[in-house]
Amino acid sequence: MADLVSGLLAGLMAAQTAQHEGNRSSITRSNSTGATPKTFKGRLRIDNFTSMDPQLNLYPDDAVTGYTTGVLSNWVIPCAYIVAMLVGIPSNAYILAFLRVRMRAKSLSTVILYLNLALSDLLLLLSLALRVHYHFNGNDWIFGETSCRLITALFYGNVYCSAQTIACISLKRYLAVARPFLYRRLAKTALAMWMCLIVWILFVAAIVPELLVRQSYHIIQLGVTTCHDVLPIEVDSYRVMVQYRLVLVCLGFMIPFLICIYAHLAVIFHLGQSGCDWRPFIRVSSLVFIIFVICFLPSSVLHMAHYIRLFSNGDDHLYEYYRVAVCLCCFHSCLDPFLCLLISKTATSELQFIPLRGIPQRLAIMMCN
Repeated sequence: MADLVSGLLAGLMAAQTAQHEGNRSSITRSNSTGATPKTFKGRLRIDNFTSMDPQLNLYPDDAVTGYTTGVLSNWVIPCAYIVAMLVGIPSNAYILAFLRVRMRAKSLSTVILYLNLALSDLLLLLSLALRVHYHFNGNDWIFGETSCRLITALFYGNVYCSAQTIACISLKRYLAVARPFLYRRLAKTALAMWMCLIVWILFVAAIVPELLVRQSYHIIQLGVTTCHDVLPIEVDSYRVMVQYRLVLVCLGFMIPFLICIYAHLAVIFHLGQSGCDWRPFIRVSSLVFIIFVICFLPSSVLHMAHYIRLFSNGDDHLYEYYRVAVCLCCFHSCLDPFLCLLISKTATSELQFIPLRGIPQRLAIMMCN
């Protein structure tokens, strides 16, 4: 499965590179200044500028034109979104129904975290529907400014939310294995609820900027209205948000990623020291971790690098690579239900019947659940 996702990433990046090279020779570079978070840079048409004008115009440069008219954004990205939606929406809906049956089980804290993960994944996948139409329509947004802000906010907010929830699940597993006596004293249900509350607070912090600033602009030379992909640097609100979103990248991606790395390595180490045969659980847990790394690391690195280049010299050419990497986050959202069932099956059907010598059996079963 990890090889499949890696191959998909390589194919998407190859398609993007071919598109970029093909457009470079046929497009004349226009003069523009500055850049904006998570987007290409756009030069505002000053004679048309008023804060309430619904027809604000931007002039594109060659990177904007190449991305907007190329096969990557018009076919590859929306097709990837459709596959993620077809697999992820019914599977996450099933997980929500399946976990509700287990709400009265002893592992209530784990159920709460997985419910939170399924909910954020489902919201992320549902937010892709209008973006699929947007890309197939030649990157021309026809649904209005309000819906553009809402879809953009839901998309990025739930990407952060999914990564943070996975970090919470990893942290809980780490406490159960590496700090068992502390874990037994904790109010686990209350801990899980507080974790989910913190995740949704960060979700709100992530979506507020997207809801407050204008996201859709008309591109004069292309005759399309983009949604979030091109924003003007001349407006002060976009400049201020660069630093704010750099902080969000750290809180939403980098810190959860580091937590997952540390928790996974610590769990593997402590299980290896227990003297028990934990190989089935370790293999499944490692598969889950590898898929998390493949899906989230490229977008995290490109996200951070894109912001740093925007902040330092206004270079926006990493944005199209970042959009490709974000597709992998969507695929992780559709894989989460299957990984949840896989690790649950491994824990309940194999590990809890293994004679445990290094870890109390009751504690081991509690950790697996």
